[in-house]
Amino acid sequence: MDDVDKVRRGLVAAVLGGVAAGGLFSPAASYLERFAPLSGDVWRATTDDLPGSVSSPYGDATLSYDDHRVPRVSADDERALYYAVGFAQGTDRLFQMDIQRRQMRGQIAEIVGEAAVSSDEFHARMDFARAADTNWSALQNRNPTVAGLTEAFAEGVNAAREQNRLPPEFELLDYEPAPWTPADTMLMQLQISWTLTGSFETLRRARLRDALGGGHEELFPRRYDHDSPILGGGLDGGSSAASERRGERKRGRARTADPTPDAALTGWLSGFESPNGVGSNSWVVGGEHTESGKPIVANDPHLSLMAPPVWYQQHLAAGDYDVRGVTFPGVPFVIIGENQSGAWGFTNVGADVLDCYTYEIDRERYRYDGEWREFDTEDHTIAVRGADDVTVTKRKTVHGPLLEREAVVGGSGSDDGSGNSPGGDSQRVGVAWTGLSATATTDAIYAFARSSGLDDVRAATRDFELPTQNLVYADREGNTYYKATGRIPIRRVDGEEVPGWRVFDGSAGEGEWAGFEPYGESSWEGFVPFEEKPGAVNPGYVATANQRVVDDPEHYFAESYSPPFRGERIYELLDEWTGRGRGDGDGTVTPADMRDLQRDALDTRARRLVPRLLDAVDVESAGAPFAALANWDYRMVQDSEGALAFAVFLDAYRRELYASGFDAAGLDEGYWPGDWVTVHLEDGDDWFDRGETPASATAAMRSALDAASERVASTRWETYGDYNVVALEHPFDQSFLNYPEMPTDGSPATVNNYRRDSDVGSSWRMVVPMAGESQVVLPGGNAGDPFSEQYHDQLAAWAADEYLPFDREFDERTVQFRGER
Repeated sequence: MDDVDKVRRGLVAAVLGGVAAGGLFSPAASYLERFAPLSGDVWRATTDDLPGSVSSPYGDATLSYDDHRVPRVSADDERALYYAVGFAQGTDRLFQMDIQRRQMRGQIAEIVGEAAVSSDEFHARMDFARAADTNWSALQNRNPTVAGLTEAFAEGVNAAREQNRLPPEFELLDYEPAPWTPADTMLMQLQISWTLTGSFETLRRARLRDALGGGHEELFPRRYDHDSPILGGGLDGGSSAASERRGERKRGRARTADPTPDAALTGWLSGFESPNGVGSNSWVVGGEHTESGKPIVANDPHLSLMAPPVWYQQHLAAGDYDVRGVTFPGVPFVIIGENQSGAWGFTNVGADVLDCYTYEIDRERYRYDGEWREFDTEDHTIAVRGADDVTVTKRKTVHGPLLEREAVVGGSGSDDGSGNSPGGDSQRVGVAWTGLSATATTDAIYAFARSSGLDDVRAATRDFELPTQNLVYADREGNTYYKATGRIPIRRVDGEEVPGWRVFDGSAGEGEWAGFEPYGESSWEGFVPFEEKPGAVNPGYVATANQRVVDDPEHYFAESYSPPFRGERIYELLDEWTGRGRGDGDGTVTPADMRDLQRDALDTRARRLVPRLLDAVDVESAGAPFAALANWDYRMVQDSEGALAFAVFLDAYRRELYASGFDAAGLDEGYWPGDWVTVHLEDGDDWFDRGETPASATAAMRSALDAASERVASTRWETYGDYNVVALEHPFDQSFLNYPEMPTDGSPATVNNYRRDSDVGSSWRMVVPMAGESQVVLPGGNAGDPFSEQYHDQLAAWAADEYLPFDREFDERTVQFRGER
């Protein structure tokens, strides 16, 4: 306890500094009394001590921890198991769970004030809470066993909430969390699904079209020109559903002009999409290519990096199964991991599962299918700490929620009484999203943990309806499997299948999804059948990095995929190590090779752009670190001068290419093209014909090098590690809650993925061989208590690209759950 007391005494200055600095969560009036040395409430709340015994209504269970605060929970009865799992998560991550459900329910302003009203309004209008209730009701009817386990988990969370001291964040914010409910668990699943699939790109493209004119397609191509789709090479010996029925890509009827939603509305909605760079890597290599003769699975999902991490690691054993891996706090079942039979991982497909609609509106009615219909209307009050409540009127159509900006504050607002806000229909848009209907994903996640081989996994994958994901799997029998999962809508206009990359006329019923029931249970009849989604059974190897799945899908899948920088590099190395053999001639890979691949920091953007830069300018004259570009190996590693030079140059090059032209069009930096376009722009491209743009790519390179040189001169950066620092913040954003800053390798385009500007990167690294020791690491720590020794005890290993064994000893810190007699 001496070390903990020393930390606590050292926090007083940090808290005072935090009060001065402010932040999102900064109702600071009671900070000083709550942090009063030796007597404040916060000190009493900061402990990860556990009771030795807990009463359980479901029977006996044992909870123990390893030295990284990873729980191992065992029981004979699954309800007893998941009651104890709920107790563990409620002990370790209660504040994180509560703040995330508040966000999805639109209840953040209630604890932090007016700064969160806009966020609360969006989440209330989408009505994720109603969708979660729908999911919970459907689960109870469809699968009482899994529903019962979810209920037991919620009761365990509440036992921890009632028996433990509340985490310090609750004391700082001066509130107590409400009881956890099974619907809250459904809400957590919706949160990650929205993070991965909630996209308003259609609206942004409409703005780009109007602002930039027809030439915008050069900067925002529908299809990236590359030859590294997920299902391409590596399928030797496997069967692929992608090759069963391939047809000409369906583009639909031409249309002269789509409705363009208001710029302010589009900007508001874009603020609630995924952070820039959310994606992932995964691959599976068959035993014919491995040293052991058994497959290997690797996965590192790229999500927001935060304190504590987005994932919670756990190890569960009950009856005839044993599963370990990670889940999202608030979700009882392991989502990514391994069991006694095999291992699985996920990456984001990037499928288009959200459509936008405009309507003819007359006051409280909208026109649909030749008649006027009343909106499904409900007033919703947003409680605001320190200010008047805010009331919004939620309106829904047959397609889903109507998103608009007409908040009524303190009983008065901007609505003119006609049902139309100033500016007409362009200030509202209807939304259909697959997550608004009940799905069977909870069943699928549970079934993966219980699976005993390939047949079980394929059956479970049919139920994995949300979010759309790339599944990779291998089992100890030697099978490998890839499948694109999730419900993907088929849009039709006048009976013809069309892509989803436009705003549809909702009043005319354009593009609607047959069988979709928002806030209900859908038949899914108008969605891509499971057999027609791409997949491969027993491929030699498959790699996914959010690039397009296949070159010519039978049905429209996505408005856009990620650029192929990571995917092409993964396949480049897998092809070298397997298909063409290694330098030593053995043609096999090992788990160590797979870890090296996750660590790989070669940036193929640099491999494309730097030779052109060297031809265009004299980098030697720019001095250090730019002179190092002449002999650089394109690897974004901490001790590299060349990596620093490229990163700073690329920042400047983007600005030189786009800033003036997009400013002139009324578009901010969030609308700039991605790096695939940036590294391929040539001197003669149409973009340079505009008066507001540079004369050529070469001219932009010269100006960018000058700007980059000035930037480096104004800092103390010498190598990439000075620039590429991971600085992960707690939602409270106080220094004592944030993780320590550390340099790290990687870039937004490397397999070893880290996005410095958005704190997105590898949120969990896992390499699982079907023969040998599994290796994993979290970017932080499993404990949510800032005073715990395990709060960020894996961060240094993560930043240094090191791993920890999945198999670890569990210590004497044990809780016995005693069945009530």
